[in-house]
Amino acid sequence: MKISIGNDHAGTSYKFAVVDYLKSRNIEVVNHGTDSEESVDYPDFVHPVAKDVEDKKADLGIIICGSGNGANMTANKHQAIRSALCWTKEIASLAREHNDANVLSIPARFTSKEQAVEMVEVFLDTQFAGGRHNRRVEKISCK
Repeated sequence: MKISIGNDHAGTSYKFAVVDYLKSRNIEVVNHGTDSEESVDYPDFVHPVAKDVEDKKADLGIIICGSGNGANMTANKHQAIRSALCWTKEIASLAREHNDANVLSIPARFTSKEQAVEMVEVFLDTQFAGGRHNRRVEKISCK
């Protein structure tokens, strides 16, 4: 499995924790995020993640910013992306199971690093349920 990850300055320490977790599972990581806490513009780090997932260069994406909202909105501008802003592992599970989310957006200022890693674990381990949810997911794109 290959995960593309991007973050702004608010998510740097969270990214390091998530990357450590992913590497412990022998998951390949493509890092598009900043490694600094100096102020940056989140779209510069989110668009490459969305592009990786859209172009099937990565299986899933993880994006992290202060509120998670800006990163989530940016990723969802890409037609093939279904980014989900999550703040609990239960929401992350439902985003995958019901919405076939392919990008997880984490709000660093509203979750702990432990919660972030738990959300990543659940996001990776939950499969799309299909069935009635497939019909709904097919209606999301504006194509």
